[in-house]
Amino acid sequence: QVSLVESGGGLVQPGGSLRLSCAASGNIFSILSMAWYRQAPGKQRELVASTTNDGETSYKDSVKGRFTISTDNYRFLFLQMNNLQPEDTAVYYCNARHPISNDWGQGTQVTVSS
Repeated sequence: QVSLVESGGGLVQPGGSLRLSCAASGNIFSILSMAWYRQAPGKQRELVASTTNDGETSYKDSVKGRFTISTDNYRFLFLQMNNLQPEDTAVYYCNARHPISNDWGQGTQVTVSS
């Protein structure tokens, strides 16, 4: 099991930027991949971006070119978010995928509003 703690959320105006961080501790050696998910009010949780430790990444279509995911050997996970839009408003969750389980952080709120 891995403990995940997110930080970096906040209120930002449209067009602004935020950098989310996720600190992982515990059995990080069993992690296969890490990801950022988000959940907006009244909507299902959705995958935003994922990465493996060898640099293989994938992104939700609506964030391609604006968001960048990166990891430091699964000890930290980052999400650089540029040109934020109101539709990016959500609680963002850090996820660590293991062979037979998933770990989640508590979430960090991102609000994009003028």
